[in-house]
Amino acid sequence: MIGILILAVLAGGCRGGSDSGDSRDSGHRPAGGMMDEGTAGQLPKDGKYDPVITLTYLRPWGPDVKFQEGEDQDNNGHTRWAKDKLGIQLKNLWISPSTNNAFETKLRLSLASDAEMPDIISYRGDFNLVRELIESGKFLDAGELFDQYASDTWKDAVEEDPTVWYPYMQDGKRIGIPILDYAYNSDPVMWIREDWMMKFGFQAPKTLSDLEIIMEAFTNQDPDGNGEKDTYGLTFGFKNWVNTWMSDAGWVFGAYGTMPNQWNLTEEGKLEYGSISPGAKQALEKLQSWMGKGYLAEMAGWYDEAKAVEEFTAGRAGIVVGPHWMPAWPLADVKQKVKGARIRAYPIPSGEDGRAGRHGTSIANGVILINKDMEHPEAFFTYQNYLFDHFANPEVGSEFENGLAGENEEAIADEGDQLTNNAVHTEGYDSEKYTVTFDGARIPSLNMATLLKLAYGGKAVTPFEKKVKSGASREMLEAAEIVMVQRNIAMNQMFTGPPTETMNMNNDILSRMEKDTFSQIIYGKISIDYFDTFVEKWKAAGGDQITREVNEWYRTVNEGQ
Repeated sequence: MIGILILAVLAGGCRGGSDSGDSRDSGHRPAGGMMDEGTAGQLPKDGKYDPVITLTYLRPWGPDVKFQEGEDQDNNGHTRWAKDKLGIQLKNLWISPSTNNAFETKLRLSLASDAEMPDIISYRGDFNLVRELIESGKFLDAGELFDQYASDTWKDAVEEDPTVWYPYMQDGKRIGIPILDYAYNSDPVMWIREDWMMKFGFQAPKTLSDLEIIMEAFTNQDPDGNGEKDTYGLTFGFKNWVNTWMSDAGWVFGAYGTMPNQWNLTEEGKLEYGSISPGAKQALEKLQSWMGKGYLAEMAGWYDEAKAVEEFTAGRAGIVVGPHWMPAWPLADVKQKVKGARIRAYPIPSGEDGRAGRHGTSIANGVILINKDMEHPEAFFTYQNYLFDHFANPEVGSEFENGLAGENEEAIADEGDQLTNNAVHTEGYDSEKYTVTFDGARIPSLNMATLLKLAYGGKAVTPFEKKVKSGASREMLEAAEIVMVQRNIAMNQMFTGPPTETMNMNNDILSRMEKDTFSQIIYGKISIDYFDTFVEKWKAAGGDQITREVNEWYRTVNEGQ
C-alpha cells in the first residue's frame, strides 16, 4: 500500500500543501472546527487561544537535542512560536534525559505513586512501558478525538497504513495516536567499500555465493593494502538482536524465506514466528559458517548496532547493512578516518533459489497519549493540525519555507536552488526536535517520493524537496532507489497488536531461550541440529499458545477489512 502511495505522490510531482483544499485552513480555526461550550468562549476566529492555554507534556529528551544559549526545553523558538501563533504555552511537566532509561524509570515511579500526569505523553521506546501507560486507565480514547478533531492532512497521512493504530488499542478503543515517520525509513540496503570492490574488480553480488567470494577477499586478501591481516568481510552486531535497524543480518534469513524475531505471513495465510521457521535454521547455519571462516567479527555477539558500524567506519570491515540514510550518519566517518575510502549501496542479495528478503519498516515511530483529565484536549489537535497542514509539506513563501523556525532559519544557495536543512545549517540547533512529537509532523510517503524524484534527475521545487536535496548525497539517492526497486522483498511485522496474554507471561523466558540458542549456534558452540530441539522447547514453553493467540488476533482484525 505504501509503495503505491509513494509512486502516486511522485507522479504528482510531490505537490505542496496548496492542493489540499479547505483542510489547509484547519490550523486557523478550532481543531476540526468543533468545540465544547467551555472552549468556544476562548477561541477567536484566527484560531489563537485567548487567554493563553497551557499544554503540559512529557517526552524523553535525547542528547542530540541542542539549545542555544539561554534557551531550554520550555523556552525556545518553537515554544515562543506556539504561544504567539496559537496561544498555546508548551510546558514540560518535568524533564528527564532519554539515556540510561532515566525517563522510563521516572515515569514508572510516577505511575506507581499515582502522581500527576501531564496533558500529553509523547513517547517512543520501551513498548512494555507503553502498555503500562495504556492499561493504567489514565488516558482517554484518543481515536474518537482524532476522528473529531484531526485535520484531513493528518488523517490522510495515517490512512497510508491504518494498521498503525493496532499496537495502541485496548478493548477495541484507540487509546494512543501513532506518531508517524517516513515510509521505508529503516528498510536496509547493503553498503560496501567501493574502493575495495574496485581493487578486486568485483561486480555487484547477486547471491549469497557471490557475496561469499567478496567476503573471502575482504578477509584474507589485504583489501586495505597495509600488509596486515586486520580486515574482515561483514560487520553486524547481535547483542540486541540479529534483525535490527542498523548493522542488520535479517536479510540472511530473508534469503531463506523468513525474518527472525517477528511474525510473518505464510502462504497458507497464517502468522508464523520467523525465528522457528525451517528457513531460520538454514540462515543460522550460514552465519555459523561465516563466523568460522572469519568473515564476521569475533566480538559480534557483544556489539550493539552502533558498535558494529564502528568496525566499518574504522576501516576494518568491508560490508554493513542498514538504511538508505547512513551516508549522512554514521558512514560519513569512514571517509574522514580512512584515506581514499568510498562507499556504495547495493541491493540485498538472494539465496540460491532466487529468494531475497529484508525487514520492512512501520510508518509508526512512537505514540501520543492524552490524559483523560485534560480540560481541553482539542488544544493538542489545534497544535498538531497546524504542523501537519503547514509544516509537513510547506508551500513556497509560507512561514515554514525555511524550516520550523521560519524566518529565523538560515538558508543557503546551491546550484541556483534555495536549500534549507535545520540541523546542518544552524550548527545542530534543530527546531523540529523541540516539538511535542519529536519531529514536528511527517507525511509517510513524501520523503521517499522526493528522494526518488531527485534520484531520477527531477528538480527540487517545493521547500520540502529543497530541504531533502540539501541533505541527500548521491550515495543516499542511489540507496533510496534501491530500496524502492526492491520494495517487494520487504517483510513487515504482521503482528502489531498489544501483547497477548501468554506473551505477557512467557515472552521473557522465550526471548532468553532464543537469544542464547542463536548466539551459541552462530559461534559454533552447539550443533546446528540443536535448532530443532530449540523449536520444540519454544513451542512447549508457551510458543504454541502464543501462535494461536496471534492468529486469533489476525483473524479478528482482518474480519473488518
